[in-house]
Amino acid sequence: MAGDARLPGASTEERADRIVIHADVDCFYAACERLREPALRGEPVVVGMGYEAGDTRGAVATASYEARAYGVESAQPITDALERLPRKVDAARDPDLDVSEAGFYRPVDMAFYKSVSEEIRAHLREAADVFREVSIDEAYLDVSSRTDWERAEGFARELTERIAADVGVTVSVGVAPNMSTAKVASDAEKPDGCVVVRPDEVETFLAPIPIEELHGVGPVTARSLRDQGIESAGDLAAADEAALVEEFGERGRDLHRRARGEDDRAVTPRGRPKSLSRESAFETTDEYGFVAERVSELAAAVAERARSEGALYRTIGIKVVTPPFSVNTRERSLSGPVDDPSLVERVTGDLLSEFEGERVRKVGVRVSNLEFSGDEQASLGAWGGEETGSNEPNDERTPASGPTGQASLSDFDREG
Repeated sequence: MAGDARLPGASTEERADRIVIHADVDCFYAACERLREPALRGEPVVVGMGYEAGDTRGAVATASYEARAYGVESAQPITDALERLPRKVDAARDPDLDVSEAGFYRPVDMAFYKSVSEEIRAHLREAADVFREVSIDEAYLDVSSRTDWERAEGFARELTERIAADVGVTVSVGVAPNMSTAKVASDAEKPDGCVVVRPDEVETFLAPIPIEELHGVGPVTARSLRDQGIESAGDLAAADEAALVEEFGERGRDLHRRARGEDDRAVTPRGRPKSLSRESAFETTDEYGFVAERVSELAAAVAERARSEGALYRTIGIKVVTPPFSVNTRERSLSGPVDDPSLVERVTGDLLSEFEGERVRKVGVRVSNLEFSGDEQASLGAWGGEETGSNEPNDERTPASGPTGQASLSDFDREG
């Protein structure tokens, strides 16, 4: 979907109705671990810190749905999680534990998770008029000019199916006329859900939603509202607005409006992208010509996207995934920011040559260290072999699945 391309069913007519998608990756960290270890699919998986011998502190970052069935939850102390769901390795050694009632624990690897998130964001950004990243695993998309309400479900499904095929993770989406309703809708049928709430359905959809599931209502506010007999979004919508403002200030007015499906906030981007990328997955092959052709196609698409965004780039890189899920990245730094599609194709082809003869299941191309100013481009003389020395590009080998990153709970994806 390059440039102004639209997914099947899109209309070019201007519409007054805003169409917002909230996209939320299901159990993101656990999904990433399953990419590296396909044997973990269908198994209870817990990602967190502090479960190794000698560690006395730690918390759960993400628990798969299978692990949640045992009472393991995000932000839970790791000791509590281990009581509910022992590790497979421990159960295998302890005759008092049942291996079939144990799970797999993995450490947080932020570098790897961010690399997967970049792939997902590339698809989401390309499908949207306006893209707003909220966290590593969720985002809002304004798609008002890309589709209409008759075709919105097909548009959203096409997007999630594309991500599932190319990246290998499932994304739940909510489609609604505003951000807060779209957020609630994306949680309604997890995992791999797609819930569309049309403008005339908003109040009916929200009315039975438990109060704590309304966007913006935290545990403390939910308790206060329940103490007043407000159990659902419908109850909140019917409550006296003045009394809510007296109790909660202006926030009470906002919650009252959201319960009624009123949310005028526009989807606004948070800064410019730091990189642009495209990836392609296929049946594992060692046919270098086929792989090289895919990389060439991706290089052209990425360069065109950068030009359409008005972006110059200082770094050109590739990603090569070999079975089962070994992620290899190679990058080359330039002497200055450029906009040169032929250069992107040459550099990516050169970087790919290292993998000739290897079995490959996915490739990607990325340009990064972007600049959006009108500054003059760097000289490209060295790329034609006319100059050497300081203008020679530098190769940087950066494993995408490197050492485990240090993360705090604020980095963790919420229960999605």
